[in-house]
Amino acid sequence: MSDKQSGGFVGGLMLGAAMGAVAGLLMAPRTGRETRRILRKSADALPELVEDLSTSVHLQADRLSETALVNWEQTLSRLREAIAAGQEASRQEYEQLSQAAPVATNGSGQE
Repeated sequence: MSDKQSGGFVGGLMLGAAMGAVAGLLMAPRTGRETRRILRKSADALPELVEDLSTSVHLQADRLSETALVNWEQTLSRLREAIAAGQEASRQEYEQLSQAAPVATNGSGQE
């Protein structure tokens, strides 16, 4: 029974392949010689196309790298400003607390 099913499958596969080949030959828009000439022409132009694509990708990578570097510098500058502002605010708060602390200890009545 298994041999009968696999024989049917192989027969169907062969019939489908033959029908596909005939349909391909009948429906081909060009002759084989013309198709091979077009493929050869395309294959000859492929290295130039790859070189152009490589150049384009290289230029895009350079532009992206420059943009990332500029953004990084701006972010670093803003971070430095924020740290400086935080340090200044901390210093001012410390001075206010230092000035207020002697009053609080003096107000405790221990002097």
